Amino acid sequence: MAPHRVRDTSYEITMIDHVSIAVRDLDRATRFYEAVLGTIGYMKLEARPATVGFGKKYPELWINLRATIAPVADDGGAHVALRVRSTEFVDAFHAAAIAAGGSSDGAPGLRPQHGEGYHAAFIRDPDGNRIEAVTFVGAGVS
Repeated sequence: MAPHRVRDTSYEITMIDHVSIAVRDLDRATRFYEAVLGTIGYMKLEARPATVGFGKKYPELWINLRATIAPVADDGGAHVALRVRSTEFVDAFHAAAIAAGGSSDGAPGLRPQHGEGYHAAFIRDPDGNRIEAVTFVGAGVS
């Protein structure tokens, strides 16, 4: 017997509803993500005592207070890739992250090892989580 499936057409269905990232200092992380995500059209949509949600219409990216987490190792932490509309948004995202106290984990540019037209920048937030802004450039790439 096949499982019962409910079709909800009230919103666009995507595979991932939201992503959460652990941070040690919620106020510092909120300021950082407001500055960085603001460059790509995200804004703070919800704030609760231990979590803040960012998105365009719906909170898709959450930061959650985890004050006792250990610092993230250079080869650890979350990696979240956010699709943006153009290389200008990739550049702005990277610059804002550096200005807001993050660090570069890969300057804006083409990454042919990830596919044709893959243009991205990689940053680390103040807690070491890896966040990427990516767009696709060139003919036949969407």
